[in-house]
Amino acid sequence: MKVIVVANVDQREEIISKNTNPLADLVFLKSFSDHREIHENYDALFVLSGDIDFSDRKLHNGKPVFINSVIETLEQKKAPLNVSRINGWPGFLKRQTWEVASHHKIIAGKIFEAMDWAAVFVKDEPGMIAARVISMIINEAFFALEEGVSTIEEIDLAMKLGTNYPYGPFEWQQKIGLQNIYRLLQNLSVKDKRYLIAPLLEKKYFELTSSQIN
Repeated sequence: MKVIVVANVDQREEIISKNTNPLADLVFLKSFSDHREIHENYDALFVLSGDIDFSDRKLHNGKPVFINSVIETLEQKKAPLNVSRINGWPGFLKRQTWEVASHHKIIAGKIFEAMDWAAVFVKDEPGMIAARVISMIINEAFFALEEGVSTIEEIDLAMKLGTNYPYGPFEWQQKIGLQNIYRLLQNLSVKDKRYLIAPLLEKKYFELTSSQIN
């Protein structure tokens, strides 16, 4: 089993930390364009970092392609049928089980089985499951902070002790990135008002984007 993985340094480290079939041949690349130099004799392609050109003929050769697309669905991205979605946000790749949205569950499932990676297939919806839940928790934490319920440190500690989560909501937000959280909540809130963005979170987001522009 030869698998090409386009990933940044952090994503590569998370994948290496997983229990992978020792017979699997993982080839890590820094950018999607680099895979043009690789012989087409591979079984699957994971594009976890950078943009991807769906008009590229290599995506239409029938081999499974997995992309890091938490917010946009396969339908929204107009992805070919051989493309599946996974959650490649920081911290999620080293999880024991990956969430996968796919048109071809049997084919995609065989890839994960050969790699000794656990997968659960979910609906092709924004945020899938874990990212949606964590984003909502982060949003509620910003509501609580704004209302003066407690401090950032105390909210993080309470969530870790009370739910046994590896991170508190504000720690998750730092790890995942405020822009990712904001964009997912914005997408979800269009159809479900439960995901309306906390004013403080929105304020922090615009402060961050404004500082990046300046």
